[in-house]
Order: sequence, then C-alpha cells, then structure tokens
Amino acid sequence: MAQQNGSLKRNLGLWAIVGLGLGYMTPTVVFDTFAIVSEDTHGAVPSAYVIALVVMAFTAISYGKMVRAIPSAGSAYTYTRESMHPNVGFMVGWVALLDYIMLPLVNVLILRQYMEQLVPAVNPWLWVFLFSGIVTASVYFTMKGTSNLNSLLLVGALIIMASFLVMLIGQVQKGAGTGQLWTVQPFIGQDFDFVKVVAAATVVCFSFIGFDAVTMYAEEAKNPKIMPKAILLTVLLGGLIFLVASYFTQQRFPDNSTFGDVENALPQMGQQVGGDVFMWIFTAAGFAATMASALASHASVARMLLVMGRNGVLPRKFFGYVSPKTNTPIYTVLLVGVVTLLAGWLDLEFTAHLINFGALIAFTFVNLSVIAYYAVRQGRRKTRKDIMKYIVMPIIGTGMTLILWVNLESVSLMLGSIWLAIGLIYLVFLTKGFRTQPAGFDEAQPVTGFTKAQTETAEK
Repeated sequence: MAQQNGSLKRNLGLWAIVGLGLGYMTPTVVFDTFAIVSEDTHGAVPSAYVIALVVMAFTAISYGKMVRAIPSAGSAYTYTRESMHPNVGFMVGWVALLDYIMLPLVNVLILRQYMEQLVPAVNPWLWVFLFSGIVTASVYFTMKGTSNLNSLLLVGALIIMASFLVMLIGQVQKGAGTGQLWTVQPFIGQDFDFVKVVAAATVVCFSFIGFDAVTMYAEEAKNPKIMPKAILLTVLLGGLIFLVASYFTQQRFPDNSTFGDVENALPQMGQQVGGDVFMWIFTAAGFAATMASALASHASVARMLLVMGRNGVLPRKFFGYVSPKTNTPIYTVLLVGVVTLLAGWLDLEFTAHLINFGALIAFTFVNLSVIAYYAVRQGRRKTRKDIMKYIVMPIIGTGMTLILWVNLESVSLMLGSIWLAIGLIYLVFLTKGFRTQPAGFDEAQPVTGFTKAQTETAEK
C-alpha cells in the first residue's frame, strides 16, 4: 500500500519564526568566541561584529526579496534554482548542505563539551546519544512544540545574559577593565588592523546564520507575507545583541590576560564577573542557548532536504515525505539525527571550517538571485528605484560576502572545494552528463508549485 504523504502545517507566527532564528543564532556564542576574536583583532571585537552586521543586513534584504517572490522552503537552493538554473541551484544547495547539516552536529558537540567539563567521569558518547535523541524527538513529533521549547530556552538564556551584562557594566563603572563605560576603545583596540578585523568578521558572521535559516519555515508561517519582516528582524535583533554584548565585554576584558584558555572563555567570564555560583548559572545559559540552536538548526536542515527530495534531486520517496500524522518530514528529521551522532568523533575546529565555506557561498548566490529573478527574468531594471533595489543593493551584498569569502582560512577553502567536487560528480550522474535537467525543471511551472500568478500575489 502506498504511503500517504502529508503537508507542512501553517502554525507559526512572526515572533515564533523570529524566535527560531534567534535560537539558531545562539546569542551566547558571542562569549564562546570572544577571547579568540579579541586575540585576532587586538581587542576590537565590536568592530568585527559591525562589519559582519552590515554584510548580513544587505544579504538579509536580498533574502526578504526572494522569499516574497518564492514563498517556499528551500532557501538559497530554491531561490537559485528558480531564478538562474536548476544545475546552479543544485550546486548551491549541495554546498549549503555543508553549512546546514553541520550546525546541528556542532550544537550537539558543544553540549557534549559542556557536560564533559561538568561531569568528566561520564562517557562522552552518553551525552551525544542523549542530546541527539532529545532534539530529534522534539523536531520529529511537532514543529509547534519545537518552536515553544526553543522560545523557552532562548528567553532563559537572554535573561541570564542581561544579568551578566548588568554586573559587568557595574564593575566597569567602578574601575574594572578600561574603567570607562562610553569610549571608542572597544572599536579600535590596542593596535587596530583593518585587515585582521575583516578576517575576524569571517568568524563572527556565522553567528548570524539563523536569519537565512528562518526562510525554511516559509511554508509553515501563518501568513507568508511576514517572512521578509521576520528575516530582517532576526538579523537586526541578533546583531544588536551581539554588538551590545561584545562592546561591554570588551570594556571589562580589554585583553586576554585574565583568560587561561581562549577557546573556553564563557565560564571564565562568569567566574570573574559573578563568582563560582554565577559561573554555573552563566554556563547554564550557554547550555540553554545551544540547545535552542540545536532544535532550530535540526528543523531547518530537515526542511531543506525535504525540498530537494520533492524536486527529485534526492530520492523523492524518502526525502520528499511528510508524515500526515505529525505534519513533519520525519525521514529527513531522523537522518539529521543520525548525522549528529558524528559529534562523538569530530571536533569543533574541523566542523567550523566546513560551515564557513557553505554559508558564504549561499549568501553570495542569494544576492545574485535577486538580480537574476527581478532584473533579468522580470525586466525590472528600467527605473532608478528598480535599479537600486534589484541591481545595486544585491551587487553590494555580493561584493561584501565575496570579501569575507576570500578571507576564509585555507583549510576551509580546501575542504569546501572537495565537497563541491563531490557534488559536481553527483550532478553529472543525476543529469546523465548534463543531457537532462534534474527534476524535469520547467520554467513555465516552477517545481515549488507556485504559479506566476501566485508569486505576483505574494509580492503585493
């Protein structure tokens, strides 16, 4: 008997989607990476966040334009496929998978590391199985429940972050750190080097990845028209959190002299600012934020695989299936859960290298998709307003992401290129040597199922 295929359910409002995006971004990551970025920038962490925020803002605007035109899950893969060419879309989707599928794994890995520090006597594999199971089960059974749990964890982490910043500000006012609450020092550091700050921006910009992940929920939004606003709000709110937190933290810790281990600064900050008890509370905030990110990232990549399955570039029966009982893509959810078990073997540095490559490729092609879809396909290039919206701004966004891309570490480029080559070989097989198009692409009827009339209605 054939399987009955369900559909995604529209039950997410604006703030539920923004919450998933902020949860994905893991607000406490600003403290996890602070000492590393401070070392790289000579004490100018906020400047790295300013550069990353500007780049992400331009790219977020492009995401907003594309999700309005193509209100479907799939993100960069779908937008590039529909606006340029199915082969290009496949390659962008393939590379973006590197970003999406590694993020749930990274979150489980970080949770494992937290527990290894707290309970070193327990076998780390226990934590990997436990957290992979909890996250997979939540995303498997209900998207609404996942959203609610994500929101609860996120709010808890933000409250503790706010408490930390209040204590930190009080100490600066009393002379700790720079002893000055309002100064440009955190932006220039001890020896400002713009090239190093730009290179550091390639590290912190991935804190913003959640804004593009929210496009995965386009088919579960109560109203598709809220998606552009949700994307921009996610970027701006996330950027504000990172910028404020990094500014005051840089004031309290102008250099790394008080940190023993720059790769594990969060608990050290908690201990130095609030004592031993607050160190545990602050670490718990990092734990909650990471769990929220694990839920959001797991749900997002499962939906990206769903779209690729529906389009036939991955086996449709498995990847394109949505359970009629849970209204979730249960097979892709389980597959991502299996991948997260690799957190028992891999380390954070290796997975971070893979994420960096995929994210910036996706951002670049979404900017280019705006030009291809609006300026080329729709011919919206005749007025100054259209030229600015659909050519100039996405070109600026593309240029900015390329600047960050060329500043990636060589290992990121090497590993990413290997993954890209594997995808190209698979595409050659899929298209029988480029003689056919993947999934029978038809420009007159996009594979997302949205007709030209529907897309025009969504844009209004």
